Amino acid sequence: MKTDDIDLLLCCSLCRETTCAQCACVCDCRSLCVCVCVCVCVCVCVCGCVCVYIYPACWKRNRASDTCGRCLCSRRLGVCGGGGLMAGQRSGSGATRTRQRGGHPAAVLALLTLLTCCVRCAEPAPAKPSNIILILADDQDVELGGMFTVTPLCCPSRSSVLTGQYPHNHEVRNNSVSGNCSSPQWQKGPESAAFPFYLSKQKYQTFFAGKYLNQYGKKEGGDISHVPPGWDQWHALVGNSQYYNYSLSVNGKEEKHGDSYEKDYLTDLITNRSLHFLDDRSPQHPFFLMLSPPAPHSPWTAAPQYQKEFDTVKAPRDGSFDKPGKDKHWLLRQPINPMPNSSLTFLDDAFRKRWQTLLSVDDMVEALVKKLDSIKELDNTYIIYTSDNGYHTGQFSLPIDKRQLYEFDIRVPLMVRGPGIKPNQTLKAPVLNIDLAPTILDISGLNLSTVNVDGQSFLPQMAPSLRNGTARPFFLVEYTGEGHPEPDPSCPKLGPGLSQCFPDCVCEDAYNNTYACVRTLDKDQNLQYCEFADSESFVEVYNLTSDPHQLENIVKKVDPAVLQAMNQRLIKLQSCAGDSCRNVK
Repeated sequence: MKTDDIDLLLCCSLCRETTCAQCACVCDCRSLCVCVCVCVCVCVCVCGCVCVYIYPACWKRNRASDTCGRCLCSRRLGVCGGGGLMAGQRSGSGATRTRQRGGHPAAVLALLTLLTCCVRCAEPAPAKPSNIILILADDQDVELGGMFTVTPLCCPSRSSVLTGQYPHNHEVRNNSVSGNCSSPQWQKGPESAAFPFYLSKQKYQTFFAGKYLNQYGKKEGGDISHVPPGWDQWHALVGNSQYYNYSLSVNGKEEKHGDSYEKDYLTDLITNRSLHFLDDRSPQHPFFLMLSPPAPHSPWTAAPQYQKEFDTVKAPRDGSFDKPGKDKHWLLRQPINPMPNSSLTFLDDAFRKRWQTLLSVDDMVEALVKKLDSIKELDNTYIIYTSDNGYHTGQFSLPIDKRQLYEFDIRVPLMVRGPGIKPNQTLKAPVLNIDLAPTILDISGLNLSTVNVDGQSFLPQMAPSLRNGTARPFFLVEYTGEGHPEPDPSCPKLGPGLSQCFPDCVCEDAYNNTYACVRTLDKDQNLQYCEFADSESFVEVYNLTSDPHQLENIVKKVDPAVLQAMNQRLIKLQSCAGDSCRNVK
């Protein structure tokens, strides 16, 4: 090998490919590689031969990763900088290679300097923390496994994902700026301590693309120039979900997109930019990607190649489909039952289109897995797939939306693969979306006692060999209803305070669709107890073991002592913070 041909990223890679000139032993210096303003690599062969490789000064220093740009030796070891060129020094861009038998002074000097500068270099390098990819779909229901969202609406749920907190602690109540969605108050408070901030402190390379929060980028919410702390690369959608004709904030600068499938289809754009990020990353530090495609949120615009898929599929006719909402809160009692054919046609069409949009998300997952495999990172990467909230299509004669307290709106998909996780296992204990932040930080190696979260890591459940998890049989679901101060012009008889109304005057939300529930889920009980904040003081109770579709409100059949106990748990959960949220009895 000619010295002028040596141009490898890693000194150690050079030594593994080089044989000793005198004995033909393959040099191996995987634990002896150090950067001291020249790149020095020393190998000791079994024959006693010492091979010394010396490179000129490292002129391509990588500030972001804090590594030597020539050989990628870590400066954090405290040995890069300050020294002059060492034995065998030469000028120019080539490398000097010195091979001598036994105790030649140049080899000994190199070895002594190496060991003096950093004894730790002779030890195996610490394992790099695992990489993490979080894919957060928009409005996907529970078709894939399931966990619980603590609030069934986009912006407050996403805020809970980012902070690991219940809505009463991060104070994002709904999708409006007045409801604290991407408001200045959110940005100055909870957002500044969201999990990406801590990941950046852990030396993670961070990338975001897609929908962030519903009001992100609006003037009243800080405009496009605002980039939340912790993100190295930021490609965030301005406003709510779109597939074409949208604007992005790209690291704080506006980027407008049109209606070209090849250039603008948002799900594919997110995929392509994430792949480029993986190509450009530094291999010396772990990475975190949060990818938030618009699918399957309305307007349900599928990629051209998928617009004829599932043409015979209909929305599932499950146990609560088109059933009357008797004994439920008044909002569930007002839909027309049975639904007219026009509503059935509409929701079946919406269901098909939602599935069509998800095919591009499927492509995204496939592309990411292939890329991770090609760059040798698949086995060291956790991939988490979930959604912000569930969705209903015809349940209790409600056409399409979320926001309700029932299983179809509060359960969301959860699929995870990664180091230490056995295939085809299902978590037994309930998992919440407020558990995502502590789980991600747990994977990063952060001490969770240093962060303020209401959730808990489910890493111990996924990989029990790491340590034992703790049980949490009770958790909170809370929601603050949205309405309009003026009556809907198409439904004037309904009066003010309603929102999300359909042409047949079926409304999905109202100011007094405000509730809090305590969900009990353990080996003995599967119950839900909910209280509405309205003039009726309405209460709903369900036994999901005997009534999984929540058809019968059993509040009048339950022992008053049991109701009292549930009420007390709910009061505790509504005011909990941190540890107290995880330890309700």
